[in-house]
Amino acid sequence: MKFFIDTANLKQIKEYQELGILDGVTTNPSLLAKEGAEPIEQLKKICEIVKGPVSGEVIGLTTEEMVKEARELIKIGSNIVVKIPFTKEGIKAVKILEPEGIKTNVTLVFSQNQVLLAAKAGASYISPFIGRLMDSGQNEIDMLKETMQIIEKYKFKSEIIAASIRNARHVIESAKMGVHIATIPFDVLEKMFKHPRTEEGIKSFLNDWEKLQKQLKL
Repeated sequence: MKFFIDTANLKQIKEYQELGILDGVTTNPSLLAKEGAEPIEQLKKICEIVKGPVSGEVIGLTTEEMVKEARELIKIGSNIVVKIPFTKEGIKAVKILEPEGIKTNVTLVFSQNQVLLAAKAGASYISPFIGRLMDSGQNEIDMLKETMQIIEKYKFKSEIIAASIRNARHVIESAKMGVHIATIPFDVLEKMFKHPRTEEGIKSFLNDWEKLQKQLKL
């Protein structure tokens, strides 16, 4: 499974890049706005840190606007992936951009039907928002499981990105069913590193080592 980090914060991206477990980055207009930097410049800096896919999202609503923005976004770097919202206009944009060699990430996906349509359009990536499904009381795990069944059954080229992840369990469930990518918020990644038993074990080993050193000095 590939790990993307879902943030536009350079410090967070650098930290996980240095750990050697980061495969890419996803951003959106809200995450970029949160950083208070000029969006294009921020995406350029992210592309300098991470060699894997970096998703930048269009804000236009018509096919023409999306295609125009996409062609500008890819000038940022060769690893830019263009996020396109799931709408009829967006799907038309995907059908134009993918044959041009511009990779797309269809975002704001909430149903198996939408996954199937985005895959049929030839999207490089499709991002089901499982956390938001959970928030609305729907079964996000079943949706993701059926999504993978569809993709694998018909051997679509699209890679599925488990997005809007709320907790570490979402990552594990996604991994169990063979989801290609999880894009994970910084705070969830931090929690994945921690377990009280690990901390207890380190403390116990250090205490025993200190006792041994004292005995050796007697």
